[in-house]
Amino acid sequence: MTASVLLLTLACAGAKANEVTLTVKGHAITVEVADEPAERSIGLMYRDDLPSDHGMVFVYPDTKERSFWMKDTRVPLTIAYVDSAGIIVHLADMTPLDTSSVPSVKPAMYALEMRQGWFAAHDVAVGDTLTGLPKPSAR
Repeated sequence: MTASVLLLTLACAGAKANEVTLTVKGHAITVEVADEPAERSIGLMYRDDLPSDHGMVFVYPDTKERSFWMKDTRVPLTIAYVDSAGIIVHLADMTPLDTSSVPSVKPAMYALEMRQGWFAAHDVAVGDTLTGLPKPSAR
C-alpha cells in the first residue's frame, strides 16, 4: 500500500495522525499535525465532522505566501495563517467543497484549520500568538 493510499484510508476512517496541543489566548486546542507533503495534500478532506476544540495544523519548512482550498472538504472551516513566530497573520472563512483559492495574504509557515466560527467565538484575531507549534517541517 502506498503512503498516499494509506493516508487517504486513515483520513476516510477518521483515524488520528500525530496530535499536539496548541494554546491561543488561554484556550487549549487539540490539533492533528500535517507536516509531510502527503498529509498536507489530504488535510481534513472526506470528514463529516470536527470535534469541538479540535483542528489541524499544517507545518511547512519555510515561510512564504500560501493558499488553500476546500476540495472534498465537507466541514465549514476557518483558516488561520501563522508566521514562524506563531503570530496569526490572516484569518479567512472557507466554504465546504469550494475549489476557490484562499490566500494567506502574508507569508506564513503554518496554517491552522478549525471549525468555522471557533476563532470568533474565542475572540481570537490577527496578531494573537499560538504556542506549542511543532518545529518546521523537514520538507
